[in-house]
Order: sequence, then structure tokens, then C-alpha cells
Amino acid sequence: MAASTAAAANQPLEMNAVVNGGAGFDPSMWRDFFVVEERMRARAERLAGEVRRRMFAAGGGNGDGEGGVTMSVAEAATLVDTLERLGLDGHFRHEIGVLLGRLRREEADFAGSDDDLYTVALRFRLLRQHGVWVSAGTCVRDKFRDGTCSFSSSLRDDPRGLLSLYNAAHMAAPVEIALDDIIAFARCHLEALSMEGELKSPLAEQVSRAPDIPLPRFPRRLETMSYLVEYEQEDEHDDMLLELARLEFELTRCLHLEELKALSLWWRELYESVKLSYARDRLVESYFWTCGVFHEEEYSRARIMFAKVFGLLSLMDDTYDVHATLEECYKLNEAIQRWDEGAISILPEYLRMFYIKLLSNFDELEASLEPHEKFRVSYAKNAFKLSSEYYLREAKWSNTKYTPSFAEHLEVSVMSSGFPMLAPVVLMGVHDDAAVATAAAFEWATAAGVPDVVIAASGEVARFLNDIASHRVGKNEKDVPSSVESYMAEHGVGEEAALAAVAAMAEHGWRTINRALMEMDPGLLPAARLIVNLTRTLEVIYLGGRDGYTFGGDIKGLVVSLFLDPVAVIRI
Repeated sequence: MAASTAAAANQPLEMNAVVNGGAGFDPSMWRDFFVVEERMRARAERLAGEVRRRMFAAGGGNGDGEGGVTMSVAEAATLVDTLERLGLDGHFRHEIGVLLGRLRREEADFAGSDDDLYTVALRFRLLRQHGVWVSAGTCVRDKFRDGTCSFSSSLRDDPRGLLSLYNAAHMAAPVEIALDDIIAFARCHLEALSMEGELKSPLAEQVSRAPDIPLPRFPRRLETMSYLVEYEQEDEHDDMLLELARLEFELTRCLHLEELKALSLWWRELYESVKLSYARDRLVESYFWTCGVFHEEEYSRARIMFAKVFGLLSLMDDTYDVHATLEECYKLNEAIQRWDEGAISILPEYLRMFYIKLLSNFDELEASLEPHEKFRVSYAKNAFKLSSEYYLREAKWSNTKYTPSFAEHLEVSVMSSGFPMLAPVVLMGVHDDAAVATAAAFEWATAAGVPDVVIAASGEVARFLNDIASHRVGKNEKDVPSSVESYMAEHGVGEEAALAAVAAMAEHGWRTINRALMEMDPGLLPAARLIVNLTRTLEVIYLGGRDGYTFGGDIKGLVVSLFLDPVAVIRI
């Protein structure tokens, strides 16, 4: 016994003697301990494989993603929602597609089912968000109404179902009045329950966020940051999913910080060299906006390119808006339309370096694309030129003190909102292996100068939210009358009535987007969703009438939470 114990005790040393060339040194206790990212990535890959086997290959599956066939409708819908809100849908796109197909195919059986309010509303929201038309009658069933055709007061006892219903109803298309009633009913009861303190975590936190920004309009990355904390508090949470989601969130954040460092260095050199001190210095805020469009690792190149063009556009916008004389605006637009170094001489001295940097940065962006992708830059250049034309028209209004009609205002200001220009820029850096940035998608994004419905409606939402914010926080001296002021002048109403009318138009814009996504060519949906993601982030930037881009302090807490803090509940 003693001999065997001694031998066992000596065994590690003997092994070390071989490994260390006979020196007998102990092995490193750390090994690859500090190679953190690689270990996290390997762990995430193993967990993703295990989740796939356990959740999708079990219970009648065949191991190729066709599993889950024995799930109920409630289980299938809940799993899709959980994966998307945890930011894991990128791992399971095929499997989610299978489940959504099942939810769609089983509509006939589902219509007469006994599923609860939560499931009925969740299925409706998920299908509409994925471009599938579902009748509003799905949410407005007789089983949820009383004898007077009003919503049953017993629904008040189901706050989780009410929240699901509230979020689902925000997928309404124009003139779906029944869904307006649902929103009013659910909001009234949810706010009452919240004020009475009857809700427990995590439902209480989710209900508190919903009135400000309903789930279908909330930026996905911010939702994941909140839901990581909330999901852990759910009684039926899955530990494996939670660990995978946390790993993915931190891995993606590491990449975001690398990009933010590189972009900060690029911006500092650009901003200091062009010497346009009147322009907003908002690289971090623009990158925050960028991550709302596409946060996933595979969009790294797209984020870098989008953030750079966004910064250049912001410099041009501020030049037209707050500094240049009308004569200088004409010269700047002429140079932009020519897009040639030979046009430098027509510019005032203070704009020449900006113009040089503009051209050189676009050349660098083109050089970073593959040969078969270089055609994309021409779309972005043309969109940049178009923006300059509309900025010039607004400059004319400002300098001549012209107050346009409301319709005339929208014709110009929706285009100057940036969305028509940013649509092709969003796609410019997207790798084409995902069938997102196709030639057809670029044609859709530009549409011969006439924006597609999704892009035009997004521009309306952008314009209205921006004008509501500028009306409340104050405008620059040279700013043209906002849509709020144009509405007041044309309709002879007061400030509050005009603000309410413009807010209603922003809501209509969202509903137009909802309908368009369900009616458009499915092949264009991936590109359209990126534009909608850009619009979603507006809801945070302009929340409550603030302007988080111009006044960066308004969203400083969000920026810190997203990029620097450990995963925690966010406050918008």
C-alpha cells in the first residue's frame, strides 16, 4: 500500500521529467488560462452543438435541424422568441425557419385551439415580424371578449399575456382599428398593474419598458442585454442557453471594442485634419447607432464602412445646416456632384480638406471590397450626391426665410433625413454569402431616386421623431422650419396639437413598414430588415423628445452599458 502510494505521488514528477527534459519542474498551472477569447469561442461552439442536439434533434427529430416536431405550438413559439431575444438566432437560422414554417402551416388548427393569450399573441407577432401575413382576428378572438364584445376583464389577471398582446398589436398595418383597441386596453391595464406594484421580476421590468418602446421596435442588441438578466430569473430558463447567450454577447462585445478603437483613431485623424469645429464630434454615438443596425460578428466590415460614411455625411450635414453661407452651399454641392479632385479649387479654403478626405475615404472603401463587390460604391456615391442636393434645398429655404407647405416640407425633409442615402450604405459592406447585399437589393435600395415604401416610411419616422425632438430641445438659428412648425402654420393649431399629429404620423410610418414587410419580395426581406433595424434605433435616440446623437450625454449611460459594463439591466 505504502509503495503504491509513493509511486502514485511520484508519478506527476516522472511525467514532468519527461515533459521538461528531465529538469523536474512542475507544469504551468495557467496553460492557456489567459487566452480567454479562444476558450470562450470554443466553449460557445460546443454549447451551440449541444443545444442543437438536445432541443432540435430530440423528440422525433433526425439530427439535421428538422427536430422539435413533437413540440406544441406554445413550445415552438416560445423557443423561437427566446432564441431571438437572447441574440442566438444566428446559430439556429435553419431551425428557426423550420419552426416558423410549422407555426404558419398549422394556422387552421391553431385558429380553433385553446392556446392561451400569451401564445396566441406571440405567434401573431413572430409571424408578422418574419414577413408572414396573419389576420388581426387571430389576436381578437371571441374567447378573449365578454358578452358586450369588450375585452374580458379577466385578462387583467394575465399580465404576461397582456404584455404579449401589447407587443403583438404593434405589428399592426394601417387601418387595423381592432389592434388600436388592443393597444389601448393592454396599456391601460399594464400601467395600472405596474403602478400597484403587483408585478414581479422579470415581468415588472419588461412591462416598464414596453410603453416607451414596444418590443417589435426595440433595438435587438439592447433587448438582448436586458433579457440576459431577465431570462435567468424565469423559472423555466435553460442554463445551457443562458451560458451560450452570455458567451456570445461577450465575444461580440470584444469585437465591437476592437472596431470602436480602430474607428476612434480614424475619426480623430479625420476630425482634426478637416478642422470643421462647428460640426458634431459624435463617432461613438454613431457607432452605437451602427450596432443597432447589425451587431453580429459577420457584419464587422459592414459596421466599419457604415460608421465611416455616417461620419462623413454628418460633417456635410452640419456644414449645410449651421455654418456655410448660401453661396458656399452652392459651391459645396457643385463639388459633390462632380466628385473629382479637380473640383477642389471651387471650394472655400475651409472645406477643401473635407472634400479631399471625402474622396479619399470612398476610394479606400472601394479598395476594401472584393472585385465583384466594387459596383456597390457607385450606389453609395450617388446617394451621397442626392443627399447634398436636398441639403442645398433646405439651405435655400433657411437663407430666404421660406416656410414650405407641409407636403412640400415632407417631400424634401424625408429625403434629407438620411435614410434614402443610408440604405445602400447599410448594404455596402455586407458579405454576399448571406444573399443580403445582392444586385437586386441595391436596385431596391436606390430605386432610381424614388425610395421604396420601407425606406420612405423609415425616412418619415426619422423626420418626425427628429422634428419632435428639435422642437422640444430647441433648434439652431439656421434650421429650416420643422414639420411641427409647418403643420402648426398650415392647420392653424397649437404646439401640443401639432406635436400629437406629427407623432401620429410617425406611428403611421411604422405601420406602413409593417405592411410593406409582409407584402414585399421575400428575397429582399433580409436587406429590408437591416433598414428597419436602423429605424428601430431611432426610437432610442429620440426617446421622449431627446436627441441622443446631437446631445450625446442623453445616451451616455446606454453607451457605457452596451460597450463597457458587465451584462446588466439597462435603463433607456
